[in-house]
Amino acid sequence: MDPRVSKTAGLIGILKLHHIDLKEIVTFGDADNDYDMTLNAGIGVVMVNGSDKTKSVADYITDDNDIDVDGTLLDYENKLPASADIAIKEARKNGHHVYIWNIGLDGMIGGNGSYVKDKDTVVMYQLITLEQCKHIVDWCHSRNLEFYLESNNGLFTSKNFEEKGNPVIKVYCQRKGKENASEQTVCTVFSEMIYGGELYRDDCNKVSFILNSYQDHLDSIKEFPDLKPGTWGGADEIALFGDLGVKGIDKAHAIDELLKYLGASLEDTFAFGDAKVDIPMLEYCNVGVAVNSGGDEIKAMADYVTDDVDKDGIYKAFVHFGLIDDVLNLC
Repeated sequence: MDPRVSKTAGLIGILKLHHIDLKEIVTFGDADNDYDMTLNAGIGVVMVNGSDKTKSVADYITDDNDIDVDGTLLDYENKLPASADIAIKEARKNGHHVYIWNIGLDGMIGGNGSYVKDKDTVVMYQLITLEQCKHIVDWCHSRNLEFYLESNNGLFTSKNFEEKGNPVIKVYCQRKGKENASEQTVCTVFSEMIYGGELYRDDCNKVSFILNSYQDHLDSIKEFPDLKPGTWGGADEIALFGDLGVKGIDKAHAIDELLKYLGASLEDTFAFGDAKVDIPMLEYCNVGVAVNSGGDEIKAMADYVTDDVDKDGIYKAFVHFGLIDDVLNLC
């Protein structure tokens, strides 16, 4: 990345057009690449789970706002449907706790179950070690695999991920049944990706890489016996991505840890998902709900299949199970 390019430089360019001083604005950030912007803004706000470096210069630290696109709550344009927003607010008003993967509400669960947080308390946090991360990065580079590292400080990508990923993302969205799949890109689906950042990291939850062939996944199983290999974006040989995460961790385990912490009953749990990686979670919880755009495998095992997220699926499922009243008259 050109060292002259930064968020501050981009802001200054926009502000000059509108004759606004940098000290007159409020910025929001969470990662190391937000440091300069946060430092120079009139008021710099950083999320509580942001990097320590950026929080050190913040004027204000606020609650989490980690958003990750998975096709269950957010659509593939990074938008939260109004009905889903209302459903969550109504459910919480009715005394239900809502924990959504990578989105902070009553808490969050991330990294396919390696990170569990309830309000301001981190219940569980298991990471890929720095040595393991280095091994993955070097292995991907040696095989010309483009990849991104998932951490609570952001998504950090390899140099050519966007170029290699754009056609792959289009196929992924087509398989999900998105009407505008041909218009989707890495930037629209992963809008918060960080380019040019440090790739040898000690805060990594999971690594995903674009498969050149299914053999890349098979070889990753042999190469990384100390990690948990998987695929996503398609079943078996038609998978688009491989991934590597903390061994012995899945979403069901994360929910179990959260229930123990809360002293809550499994009988009161509902799980929503759309992918194969969500199946253990749906099997474990009392009621498992799949969205219609999900894979055939998860829809076959789900207790209930709801509409797609952009067709008010979350809201309709909440109403169906009596978690909220139908205040929008959609059911």
